Amino acid sequence: MSNIVAIVGRPNVGKSTLFNRLIGKRRAIVNEESGVTRDRNYGKSEWNGKEFSVIDTGGYVCNSEDIFEEEINKQVLLAIDEADVILFMVDTETGITDLDQNFARLLRNINKPVYVVANKVDNSEQLYDAQEFYRLGIGEELFCISSMSGSGTGDLLDKVVSHFQESTVEDTDHLPRITIVGRPNVGKSSTINALLGQERNIVTDIAGTTRDTLNTRYTQFGYDFVLVDTAGVRKKAKVNEDVEFYSVMRSIRAIEDSDVCLLLLDATRGMEAQDLNIFHLIERNQKGVVIVVNKWDLIEKDNKTLLQYENDIREKISPFRDVDIIFASALTKQRLLKALETALRVYENRQQKIKTSELNKVMLEAIENYPPPATKGKFVKIKYVAQLPTHAPSFAFYCNLPQYVREPYKRFLENKIRENWDFKGVPMQIFMRKK
Repeated sequence: MSNIVAIVGRPNVGKSTLFNRLIGKRRAIVNEESGVTRDRNYGKSEWNGKEFSVIDTGGYVCNSEDIFEEEINKQVLLAIDEADVILFMVDTETGITDLDQNFARLLRNINKPVYVVANKVDNSEQLYDAQEFYRLGIGEELFCISSMSGSGTGDLLDKVVSHFQESTVEDTDHLPRITIVGRPNVGKSSTINALLGQERNIVTDIAGTTRDTLNTRYTQFGYDFVLVDTAGVRKKAKVNEDVEFYSVMRSIRAIEDSDVCLLLLDATRGMEAQDLNIFHLIERNQKGVVIVVNKWDLIEKDNKTLLQYENDIREKISPFRDVDIIFASALTKQRLLKALETALRVYENRQQKIKTSELNKVMLEAIENYPPPATKGKFVKIKYVAQLPTHAPSFAFYCNLPQYVREPYKRFLENKIRENWDFKGVPMQIFMRKK
């Protein structure tokens, strides 16, 4: 079992700042506004040769006006249940609040190591003020830290890892990363929850519920990969909050870090301009893509509906049409596993390397049968083809006059490669180089 630390407490005490410091990345969004974090956010950390997982949680509140209160509190309780060690964060600047006392009552009944962590201790005066947190009656030790500067975190981590065995966290960097992307409210978090069979992420009808990029390792049905949930990507003109801006930026970064993207569409709305923008963003980053039309159970269908819907999508994403389109429903779990199977097949396609001899045999014959058209009386002669050693499929065609080869002929070459080898769902680059 993995060593797990959960960071809990009321809103705006610096949980996400400490989380980012422990994992060494700016993964969780940090903002002065309270209630920014909502879901459980997981990361990896290491101290004194021992690796462990860190869970960042939303602020635990009672009787607030936050419409997400109940769901956030549920996520906090799930994190406490999952963790081996719990860090109860409080704010030295504001002192003990009613929320701290209510949460402390809950933690006193937890039969696990719980440590009070007084944050924002930057000088000796604040160190003196922090002593009041002994009144919470949790544990015998109080750890005074500054999650912003990192002071005091070493002593805290020494105590935390004393409860752990030697490193048990498995490295997930080599695993395929499948990222679920799309506009707000198309069902990304619902899809993750349906696949995992648990309430991993908060789901509501409100657009923008998910803010952070959330990684989950998926090991069911013989699969092993990292499943990434992202915030919905809206047009720049409609993003008017700092928190949403950071959410969108992290979603774009998640696309850049992924191997395959599941682009979710809302079946009741079809493929809109923003869906197409996200598709082209995936294509520009040379990532594998599978289009999943969610909420298909809400559509009234006849024997032509699916075909018309599919043709409409392929028309819009042209010229890159060699993409799987899955019609699914997160609510009924219809075809969700098929979407995963397809995504993993696209991952294999993206890793595919073709033998140079085989590539030349097929492509040079196709080029001989349909040579590049002459331009300004110049005849292009392609003599050699090679696949380049890049992460995504890229092919170099060596010829005498590369500057005269136009885009239509490059698309012809790409189509010929796709006809002979399976690169479905994978953007491809064609380069003409001087022989």
